[in-house]
Amino acid sequence: MNNNDTLNRIEELMQERDWTLYRLAKEADIPYGNLNNLFKRNNEPSISTLRKICNGFNISISDFFSDNIHKPTNDYSLDEKTVILEYRSLSRSDKELVKAYIMGLKRQKIQ
Repeated sequence: MNNNDTLNRIEELMQERDWTLYRLAKEADIPYGNLNNLFKRNNEPSISTLRKICNGFNISISDFFSDNIHKPTNDYSLDEKTVILEYRSLSRSDKELVKAYIMGLKRQKIQ
């Protein structure tokens, strides 16, 4: 960890997902070298970069600054928590496939 709260938060979110900086760069559509330089130089990311990072994590900017994001609640069963954790580790394109699959299952049961 370093003395930059924003970079510390990014590292924390990466650790929760078991992501590397390379994976974040891919998910956020930011060149790896740009993200790596942020950390090497201990720089604060610009708002546009932070927005891309949040999009990569699939969270809002307000979620980024919230202490309560991704905290398990008692409202979820163990199976639901497992599915959520596994979903968070997927790539953006795989998440879209999961959502499409679930929507397909729902339509199938309705008809």
